[in-house]
Amino acid sequence: MIIGASEFRLRITGARSLKEKRKTLKSLKDRVSRMNISVAEVDDQDKWQAATLAFAVVSNDTGYINSILDRVARYLTDYPDIELVDCQTEIIHI
Repeated sequence: MIIGASEFRLRITGARSLKEKRKTLKSLKDRVSRMNISVAEVDDQDKWQAATLAFAVVSNDTGYINSILDRVARYLTDYPDIELVDCQTEIIHI
């Protein structure tokens, strides 16, 4: 079993309140979850222009995990009103 996890720090340029931030993140998480990947907001919950999202995927193929996490990174880069600030990825073989 192989676990891939990525943590993305985001700047939400279009948010003017926590309500707008939540709306943007909900839309983003709904769309990304269709890629068969788990997603959760793990930090910056009280900041209205920042978010830290973690993504995780489990497989028996490292190439598949890398392709999914790369696809998520490209999606976040192209998502409107969001700027990708930092990304950390870890692959764990169990």
